[in-house]
Parts: sequence; C-alpha cells; structure tokens
Amino acid sequence: MTRTRRVVVTTATLLAVGMVLGAGAPAAQADRSHPRDVHPHLRSNLVAYYDFDHPVEGDPALERDQGRSGTEIELVNGGAAMRVADRAYPGSGKALQTRQVNPAENGNDDWKAGTWSASGVRNLRPFAGTQGTTVMGWFKLDMDGPALNSTTANPTDRFNAIGLAGILTGDSDGHGVRALLELIDVNGELRLVALGRRLDGGNSQTFAASEDWRTLLPKGRWVHLAATFDFNTGALALYRDGKPLDGFYTRTDDPWRVSGPGPHVTTAADPRGIKIGGSFPQNSLERNPCDCRMDALMFLDSVVSASDVEKQYRYMAR
Repeated sequence: MTRTRRVVVTTATLLAVGMVLGAGAPAAQADRSHPRDVHPHLRSNLVAYYDFDHPVEGDPALERDQGRSGTEIELVNGGAAMRVADRAYPGSGKALQTRQVNPAENGNDDWKAGTWSASGVRNLRPFAGTQGTTVMGWFKLDMDGPALNSTTANPTDRFNAIGLAGILTGDSDGHGVRALLELIDVNGELRLVALGRRLDGGNSQTFAASEDWRTLLPKGRWVHLAATFDFNTGALALYRDGKPLDGFYTRTDDPWRVSGPGPHVTTAADPRGIKIGGSFPQNSLERNPCDCRMDALMFLDSVVSASDVEKQYRYMAR
C-alpha cells in the first residue's frame, strides 16, 4: 500500500469517526467553507484547494485541503522542504516548489505533489458524473522548455510536456486526466493548454493558447492561470491573470462524444487522484516534471464563468 493510499484511507476514517462523535469532521468542514483568499462566488463549488500554508499536524509532508472535500495531498520526495517562502500574490504565505532532481538517472526522486488510489479517491467524487470542472492557480516557471527525459538512454532526449495541475480519470495509471493545465507540444511547438477527457478510456480534447508560452509564462514571474472544461457542450477555455486567452482546438471532430442528446457528463467513477508538477503522484515513474513554484491551487466542480475567473484573480491580486 502506497503512502498516498494510506492518506486516503486515513482521511475517510477520520471523517467517519467525526460523524459518529458529532465533533471533529463537521468542525473541519466548517473551517474550510470560507477560505480567506477564495471569492464568495466560487466557494460553493470549491472541491479542493491548496495554499501550502496548512501542513498536516504530525506529518508536514502532507498538505491539508482547504476545500470542502478534505483531500490531503502528499509533497512527494521533498516533503516539508517543498514549502518555500515566495509570495504569489498579496496576502499569500508559502508556495510549493516542484522540480526535476536528477535528469541523468532513471529514478523516482522528482519533487511533485498529489494523491493517488487505484480504487479511486472517494473525497473527489464531485468530479464523477459532472458536467463541468475548473482548474486554476498561481504558477511561476523556472525553465526554458521541457525537462530532459530521465526515462530514456538518450542524454539529449526531452519530455514533450511540462505538467502543471490536474485531476486524474477513474482509470488513470497516474498520468491520464479528466482535466489538466499543462504546457505540451502541439504540432511541434510548445503551448499552454487545457486538456480534458470526458469518458474514461475515451479520447481527449485540447484547447491550446495561440500566444507564445514564454510570453504567457515569463521565466521567474508569477502568473494566474485558469482552465475550464464544459463536458456537456465540449467547450474549453483558458485564462491568464483573469483575462480569456485566444486559442484553438487540436481536434475538429467530436472526441468527447457530445453531439447526441444530453446532458453529457464525465464517467461516473471517482478520480484516482490529483497530480501537481508532473505525473504519477504515487511516485512510480517520472514524467513531465515542472521546475516551478505554485500556489492557491483550486479544483472546482463547475465551469467558472469568465466574469468569476476575473473576480477571483482581482480578489487575490487586490
């Protein structure tokens, strides 16, 4: 049993005990209902939220969820050292540092974060059978392109993507996603994208920003990003610092199979977890590491409107 699997079981057990005793779990839920830096319009749909200022008591390698689900995540390989002093926005505290550790070795030592369970993460059930999802947060890159590929013998081979943050499918091996913000090669050019999959085992759709990724994410600068996934209509959108980005879909067919009668929702299976700063949060393989910092990562079970994305950005950047 992996450490992240034990975290899921422990969280569920504590919630059950709290309900029986009428104490612990309800109080924690109430505390998470009004996170300080989340705009009131978003709070009811905030499933998971990580500001990296709330280590789990007794185990600082775990981060508490400030959303309603109570889904703890693990700071993989770096533990407490991954919380660094760097303000993404006024009023923020620490940020998460992720990075590739040894590009010359096929190992499992990259700094990343998340949670994974082969049976699905029960706390993330709001993302099962949902019509919409939003992923957003603050990101600061410290790299000029995808990292060297530590899984191949070629010393010049590089990964084709830089992982930011996303929600896994219900059948994911730690890589496959329902909703993901990342930088990935699109027709030979790295682009900022929203990549989503409505049906487990089905095809993904990608919406890629038209503007150069180095302009959208200047090295060493904090930027607020958001991606929305409307699984009912097939529409995706990207936002930077509260403003929508022009872009294009990489497929012109119907990869999500939404052309027939609706409503259309995601597969009714609990996601297997969350991945942040790279794939395989269970630490079984290295892929698409991100040498970067992140803060205020939000995962919502709705399509946040353009107006509310801007409100959230201004609420934090005020």
